[in-house]
Amino acid sequence: MDNLKDLTTKATKIRINLIKMIKTAKTGHTGGALSSVDILVSLFYRIMKIDANKPDWAERDRFLLSKGHSVEGYLCILADLGFFPESELATFSAYKSRLIGHPTRKVPGIEMNTGALGHGLSVGVGMAIAAKKLGQQHRVFTLMGDGEQAEGSIWEAAMAAGHYKLGNLVAIVDRNYLQISGNTEKVMSIDPLADKYESFGWNTLDVAGNNISELCSTLESIDYSGEKPTVLIAKTTKGKGVSFMENNAKWHHGVPKDDEYATALAELNSFLNA
Repeated sequence: MDNLKDLTTKATKIRINLIKMIKTAKTGHTGGALSSVDILVSLFYRIMKIDANKPDWAERDRFLLSKGHSVEGYLCILADLGFFPESELATFSAYKSRLIGHPTRKVPGIEMNTGALGHGLSVGVGMAIAAKKLGQQHRVFTLMGDGEQAEGSIWEAAMAAGHYKLGNLVAIVDRNYLQISGNTEKVMSIDPLADKYESFGWNTLDVAGNNISELCSTLESIDYSGEKPTVLIAKTTKGKGVSFMENNAKWHHGVPKDDEYATALAELNSFLNA
């Protein structure tokens, strides 16, 4: 998808679908799912080489959702692209559904079961090393939460990525400054985040994580054949697109009441009609 306006419209439709899915399921990690939609849309509709008809295609780019609890937007995108029927979204978190509250390999298009934080980057490093050893050209993208940066395994993986010169690896930090227990800098300060990654040999880029144009141009500017892994520190708004959810830690996990649901859909639909 080349038209940036179309991508922005797609992001709004994905937000609408994930709110509907959470309301139907009566469960969901709403705020972080909303904050990361623009990142996911930029990757899946513009940047990554994928094929819904061949989910195990050897030449596909790999994507890992390390912040696995924010799976709702990811599932909505996979359904929209045709990896599985959109009607299945109505079964999210239902008994015996394969669409559970975290990514699972039972779902076509998902590379790794995630949920326990801090694992995605380590697996991404392994995938990137394997691609280099096998002479394969695909790239590996890992989306992490900012609260997740407190996990020690993140920094072991960061050190390894720099050491092995994994230019085919891109990490993206959803930097919305909120985690389940509050502001990240009060829970466990992670700044200066860019300096930490740079010290391990990474190329670091700051990007407006809710600006699809900036996300796409930044991702397209990366030298994937180089010797430095890249991290995008994507400044986002938790709950993006729904006014009463934005920058509100309460909505890390939550289901809107009927009046809140109506307000959320009205606000999101207003962007489509603008």
